Amino acid sequence: MSHRDVATVGLGGPVGSGKTALVKRLVPELDDEGYNVGVIANDIMTQEDADRLREAFAGRLPEDLVAGVETGACPHTGIREDPSMNLAKIDEFTEAHPELDVVLVESGGDNLAATFNPELADYFMFVISVAEGDDIPRKRGPGVTQADLLVINKIDLAPYVDADMDVLRRDAAEVRGQQPTHFTNCKTGEGVGDVIESIERSVLFA
Repeated sequence: MSHRDVATVGLGGPVGSGKTALVKRLVPELDDEGYNVGVIANDIMTQEDADRLREAFAGRLPEDLVAGVETGACPHTGIREDPSMNLAKIDEFTEAHPELDVVLVESGGDNLAATFNPELADYFMFVISVAEGDDIPRKRGPGVTQADLLVINKIDLAPYVDADMDVLRRDAAEVRGQQPTHFTNCKTGEGVGDVIESIERSVLFA
């Protein structure tokens, strides 16, 4: 099988935005709904995120469906300029598990310009944190404006960092037009169901 026989969802966003926490929420939800899921965590020179995910999904996902890719360069290299390592890993997944429905590909922490090569991701989510400030959408980085879905995470922190949720909602709607934005708290799971629905509607049911 080629990677095109399985849906691929990319997750990008700055360091600390909560990409790994979101993956930890998405996988059990997708698994409980009957989807066969694989996960790839990109980083520069470490398997740390992949190891954390293997531990989190032990007993739920086959160990060989949680993998780390060490890009050896800026995180966007492996998801945009040269996604060959990720594509090879997806091919390994589908060869070993032809029943696979979807692979989540998490980028290493990057900046607001991070985007996914369309050859790698059928659907691209960009994750930002409320703690980064309520002006992030106004900066109009390609990740914010071009992603299929913008996820504004850690909404529980807004009162502690003087972030105005109304400003975030207004600016996200203004810069993204008709493209969706969801607001999440990965500690409680708030908003994660909306993300799942978007993935199902745009990728798995397409």
